Amino acid sequence: MSTGHNGGIPDEVIEAVLQHNDIVDTVGKYVHLTKQGKYMKGLCPFHSEKTPSFTVTPDRQIFYCYGCGAGGNAIKFRMEIDGLSFPEAVKLMAEESHIPFQDGKGGGVAPRDQELERLLQAHEWTAKLFHYLLKNTEHGKPAMEYLRARGFGDKLIDQFQIGYAPDRWDTLVQFFEKRSFDLKEMEKGGLLSSKQDGSGYVDRFRGRVMFPIMNRSGRIIAFAGRILGEGQPKYLNSPESRLFNKSRTLYNLNLAKSAIRKQGQLVLMEGFGDVIASWDAGVQHSVATMGTALTENHASLMRTLTEEVVICYDGDNAGQAAALKSIPILEEAGMRVKIALLQNGLDPDEYIKTYGAERFASQVIDGAVSTTKFRLIYVKRNYNLLEEDGKASYAQEALKVIAQLSSPTEREVYLKELSTEVGVSLESLKQDCNLMRQTLNRTRPQGQNGNRSSGNGNSRKAQGTPTLLPAYHAAERRLIAMMLQDAEAATYVSEHLGDAFNIADHAAIASYIYAYYAQGKPPDVSRFISSLQDDRLEKTATSILMMDTPHGDSAQVLQDCIQQIKKFPQQKQLEQKREEMLRVEKSGDFLRAAQIASEIIALERQ
Repeated sequence: MSTGHNGGIPDEVIEAVLQHNDIVDTVGKYVHLTKQGKYMKGLCPFHSEKTPSFTVTPDRQIFYCYGCGAGGNAIKFRMEIDGLSFPEAVKLMAEESHIPFQDGKGGGVAPRDQELERLLQAHEWTAKLFHYLLKNTEHGKPAMEYLRARGFGDKLIDQFQIGYAPDRWDTLVQFFEKRSFDLKEMEKGGLLSSKQDGSGYVDRFRGRVMFPIMNRSGRIIAFAGRILGEGQPKYLNSPESRLFNKSRTLYNLNLAKSAIRKQGQLVLMEGFGDVIASWDAGVQHSVATMGTALTENHASLMRTLTEEVVICYDGDNAGQAAALKSIPILEEAGMRVKIALLQNGLDPDEYIKTYGAERFASQVIDGAVSTTKFRLIYVKRNYNLLEEDGKASYAQEALKVIAQLSSPTEREVYLKELSTEVGVSLESLKQDCNLMRQTLNRTRPQGQNGNRSSGNGNSRKAQGTPTLLPAYHAAERRLIAMMLQDAEAATYVSEHLGDAFNIADHAAIASYIYAYYAQGKPPDVSRFISSLQDDRLEKTATSILMMDTPHGDSAQVLQDCIQQIKKFPQQKQLEQKREEMLRVEKSGDFLRAAQIASEIIALERQ
């Protein structure tokens, strides 16, 4: 049984998963597909687009987006859409398809990694223990009083499985020992800490109100503990572990995901207290990052659910600065971004307590402003508009923000507002704005149109194939496409070209193809893609597979392609020699020029 490079998962399992998970069915659960000839088309779930460029090829069992370059087989799709690693995606799909398998170490039937399963079980029982201690014991009374003071009723406490870790060193240690859990494993999972002298273990969480953190499918993977009373740190999260990756986890995503899809919008907050308070206020499509700055992984995860995000961070300076930093990350992931404004420096939880749930939903969330409006408000705070100097400086900073907008209508709207604020004519502001735009366009790299604010989502650079490729490049792609569908073609290329491809990624894919057929496997592009285990190579191979294979004499096509590929280095050498000859002639070294000329003739004969 071969396990290859697939994280200890046998190749047979990967093949069975691909066999049981048709690409159209897998993608169809997330994307509305319509038939177009031999392809299925839909709007890409990984970047925002109005014209479908997301393509599924049923006969090859692959997907590819011409807009953002995402591509692969059914396993790759589940990895991208659910934010999973390769082994996680395969295991999940195997379970869903009732495919039993042995782990890579030859153990018994194990549809899931056993250590991982034990850690999940330990987290589940820990949450139940803490919840019980909060609700039913003397230990939990101070924690319950704290929660009541914050407005948490029984229903909320139960729904979010809030608990209490007593201020003792060995509550969990004893609990795990009685149930024969491996304490070293529990330390690796972030529930215990090892003693400094190495003589054993102690509870990681002590004297804290405990908030379980769940993954997208509702399994508990970590905890956040808030200290009762004074002390540092105020909040303590589980450390990163096999279960828990902060940059890929969003608090409350498991409960919020259906409301996010329904609303077509996600509300992003900073803390779990804010999320719980907003849930109670009827805003149930909110999530929070886990005490860490927003990452590209978070943004990609959100983008699988919706195109629009409302950032609802604290109203103080730190919260607003964090919101400003988050905008480009979300826009790069192809999302429309709005900002909720909280007055008087309040956080969402405080705002709801002060002004009520209805006003929070209607004025703060529904009244969220565009990123341009937010940037202008953010800039304005630094200037005194009662003074002429303040007005002039603010106008210059505001124009920098407005000049970034590509839409003339949008620019006009904001320029009119600015004209009223600073008492300068609209025409003057327009002239200044146009001058700024000319400077911007000169300094901006080609291909950027400055449309950052509209968040139309096509900001991921298109990675699709250019229409006209150099002859050798097109020949290499055609060869790979033929090799992937015909073992004999691969043998012929191996003998007559080997690894002499001019493009490094093509040479790498070719070597994988040779290895794939050497294992006696039949042509199957979906299976082959799983053997790559490299994101860039997968995308390149998938884009090549979207080509139509040439008709006619395939032996002749192979020979022509190989000739074209071998010719390129010689052509390159010829060009370099010709350039060198011109340089030498200019310098007056005619003897050397004559030598180079004879070298050029010899190369041309070849």
